[in-house]
Amino acid sequence: MKTFQPKLFTAFRSYSKKQLLNDLVAGLIVAIIALPLSIALAIASGVSPEQGLYTAIVAGFVIAFLGGSNVNISGPTAAFATIVAGIVVQHGTGGLVIATIMAGLILILMGICRLGSLIKFIPYTITTGFTAGIAVTIVIGQIKDFLGLTFAPGTHAIETTEKLSAIVASLTTFEWQALLVGAIGLIILIVWPKLKYLNKIPGSLIAVVVGVLLVKLLPLEVNTIGDLYNISRELPKFSIPSFDFGMIKELIPSAFTIAILAAIESLLSCVVSDGMIGDRHNSNTELIAQGAGNICSGLFGGIPATGAIARTAANVKNGGRTPVSGMVHAAVLLLILVLLMPYAAWIPMPIIAAILFMVAYNMSEWRQFVKICKSAPLSDVLVLVLTFVLTVVFDLVVAIAVGMILAVVLFMKRMADVTHIRIWSAADEKSATDGGRLKKIPAHTSVFEIDGPMFFADADKFSKFPIKEGDRVLIIRMRNVPALDASAMRSLQSLLGVCKKDGITLLLSHVNEQPLSVMKRSGFYDEVGAEHFLANIDEALEYAENIVKEDKKL
Repeated sequence: MKTFQPKLFTAFRSYSKKQLLNDLVAGLIVAIIALPLSIALAIASGVSPEQGLYTAIVAGFVIAFLGGSNVNISGPTAAFATIVAGIVVQHGTGGLVIATIMAGLILILMGICRLGSLIKFIPYTITTGFTAGIAVTIVIGQIKDFLGLTFAPGTHAIETTEKLSAIVASLTTFEWQALLVGAIGLIILIVWPKLKYLNKIPGSLIAVVVGVLLVKLLPLEVNTIGDLYNISRELPKFSIPSFDFGMIKELIPSAFTIAILAAIESLLSCVVSDGMIGDRHNSNTELIAQGAGNICSGLFGGIPATGAIARTAANVKNGGRTPVSGMVHAAVLLLILVLLMPYAAWIPMPIIAAILFMVAYNMSEWRQFVKICKSAPLSDVLVLVLTFVLTVVFDLVVAIAVGMILAVVLFMKRMADVTHIRIWSAADEKSATDGGRLKKIPAHTSVFEIDGPMFFADADKFSKFPIKEGDRVLIIRMRNVPALDASAMRSLQSLLGVCKKDGITLLLSHVNEQPLSVMKRSGFYDEVGAEHFLANIDEALEYAENIVKEDKKL
């Protein structure tokens, strides 16, 4: 599969009028779904509502045009909300633009270097942990608007814990009217998808319409988007941000986090959609497209973007089968921006909060969270819970970094624990069993069988073989050793030195390809001698018996 081969160009080889109609309908429906979500996610990210649409329009079009999936729909997603809000607070929108562009460049490099398949090495416990953590931070961030709370002047509520403290301190400012509107919107979002025949219309759109009507027709004092933000219907404008190297240095961790999140979310969306339509995406092409889309989003005033699983699924269910539907979705949003954006000022903030509550619930994967806690090994549960807590208490950068380090350390410990050395025992020092078969062990010979990878975490095991006094031959059986690293190789070299000093012949049986390659490159193979590498244990035992017989003659 080529590194860069956009699906759009191959899709046109068998394109038809019927498919064009299906793509147009799917693109229109997905745009209607994306409209309130894009606005809500922009607000949750601490930027203006239209920036969410800029992202869906610019990034959505570019990624569909260049992408490695036929049906993936991209735009702003809840996964970015927390980290984007943090960047905006610390570095302003200029810093956000720079971080988004940097993340885009990282994604392009990942695609060029064919790293699409490496995303699978990020443990599921980490992705589940930070996803659940993001969901909790979104919910906490929207309680204020859902309850109509008013924070005291000068309240510093940036971090999630600070927001929680501010919410508790301002509960006396609770507005029942805001709660009423928000609760009605939440009920609609929960019930509407279950209504047969009506669920073709997005529940979020119905919630927005009902919320607007409630506030406009009834004497309800509820904050709307227009009360808090200046709504613009201007087209996204190209702008190169001003920057300095100091800011770039500070934004590197955030840029990498955005890139990793974008890669995980988009490729996961591609995998899900592949299963729905029986297709196969090009992961490296998708990463390059995601990178280009994020760069363009930043240059046109948007925020980070990635593949959105829910919107992608809606695209598939409504007949979208080529990237044309993704491009149509972006074009429809552009028309909405120009023609209808001023009316977004009427949307009540509690409705926005209700929409984000549902987004958080759907992305939380709480059932999987509970299942892992109940059934997974303690080490996996530890990684899951720690990543979750760090995401909520600190931020995503810290959570992913600590989670990955802990996961790697625990994995190495697990691998070291399963690697062991079995000493072949013999009845009267004459025989030993191997899978039920009797093996004769020559006199003055010790046989050690290693099971598992040989690497630095357990390298000390391999330099301390309990050699018996009077042994003339030491056999190491390595048929169950899939890998060998430099630390373990050093231990084997130390063992070889001990053997030579004591006049013991070292034999190695059934050495697999990777360990043998390491031994040859290190010079160990030549030091031991090619004749002392035997194909199987039977040959090794026979060779050892001949050595012992020769020693007796001497």
